[in-house]
Amino acid sequence: MNEPSKGGAKTVKLAERRVFSQSFKPLYQEGMGLVEQAAEYLDGKGRAEAKKLSRLAATLYAAESMRLTTRLMQVASWLLLQRAANSGEMTRDQVASEKSKVRLDTASAHDDAAGWGELPADFLDLVTRSLRLQALVRRMDDEIYGASAMLDMQPVGRRTNPVSDQISLLNTAFARG
Repeated sequence: MNEPSKGGAKTVKLAERRVFSQSFKPLYQEGMGLVEQAAEYLDGKGRAEAKKLSRLAATLYAAESMRLTTRLMQVASWLLLQRAANSGEMTRDQVASEKSKVRLDTASAHDDAAGWGELPADFLDLVTRSLRLQALVRRMDDEIYGASAMLDMQPVGRRTNPVSDQISLLNTAFARG
């Protein structure tokens, strides 16, 4: 919500302006491009590189691959919802309701984790880029919807099924376009 300043003008939320304008397209393309690059890597070169890792590094790679995939699917879901709002397919209230299923807090193992130094450079690049994109999207989300918006919308005591929530969210986003 914009609040009046001393001169009676409303403050401008740059993140909101970016998301709800044509300048959203490059961010959307970057996010979806990263999803595609990660999928190609994990299904191709990454699979071959993972087979060469020690048992410890292979276990870390498998766990971090799951985190990477989860992180990117959550970011993609957020981007799809914003695109739907931007194009008028969903109202901001509908987006706010649906985005309660999106979690923009998927962490990563730290570079001091056992086996981290063995992980392939291309994989680590994808992890780093996904973390940067998630941080950017989270900052934008906090500015547009409020830092506690995601927490406020989660029913207390509800056990969520992230996979089911993600499928539901993607179905909603794609059913509109």
